[in-house]
Amino acid sequence: MTTVDTAATAMIIGASSSLSKELARQLANQNVKLILFVQQPEAMQSFAAELNTSVEVLPLSILMPDTAISQIKQAWQQHEGAHLVIINTGVNGYDSSLPWELEQGIINVNVMGFTAISNCVFKLMKEQGYGQIAAINSIAGQRGGPSMAYHASKAYAANYMQGLSMHAQRLKLPITISDIQLGLLDKAALQQNRFLLPPLEKVAKQILTALQKGKRRVYVTKRWRVVAWLNRYLPEYIYNTRHWKSKKKK
Repeated sequence: MTTVDTAATAMIIGASSSLSKELARQLANQNVKLILFVQQPEAMQSFAAELNTSVEVLPLSILMPDTAISQIKQAWQQHEGAHLVIINTGVNGYDSSLPWELEQGIINVNVMGFTAISNCVFKLMKEQGYGQIAAINSIAGQRGGPSMAYHASKAYAANYMQGLSMHAQRLKLPITISDIQLGLLDKAALQQNRFLLPPLEKVAKQILTALQKGKRRVYVTKRWRVVAWLNRYLPEYIYNTRHWKSKKKK
């Protein structure tokens, strides 16, 4: 297990989202040195300046896997590794006409980019001899859904993380692999659903607590564990129709 302490360094890959920023704030409050990877570094400078810790903002070419790998390796060498790497690079989208451009964009980021980053970081931690990789994932990956590529990509990510965990155990490496299964946070934010949308401070705190405990998989917030269980075992005719059945007018 990797413990976040005053001597720790954390990388957040995909640091521009609201959740990533809250994770950065809470890690900064623990005096953790931060390396933030984003697609537009200049847009993150004012945020980074607010954090009470050592922070460096670096570019991330998520759509060019080879370049992204080089960027991570260069930062790794410059900062002499990292204790914790949080990967939060997922994108989502929905269009009932199913344009290939949208599907391809999701696959390029959520599958190609995610795999390149995870593979690179794991091998760097193998050379380092320790570390913890955490992927911000979603319970959407449990089954198919209206945004086909997104649901499928999250299933892929969960399985890839499980494979990395098995590989670390097989090689007897002290590398912790953590799969953070979020509830429908994106959907709740889009719909401004207060019941489904917990405060980001709470979400980030539960994530970091789970990481400190070395959890292999955790549902955030905790109530989503029950929802995830129900979601897995709903009969297909109920699961399918609840996505498209029109509501009756009052």
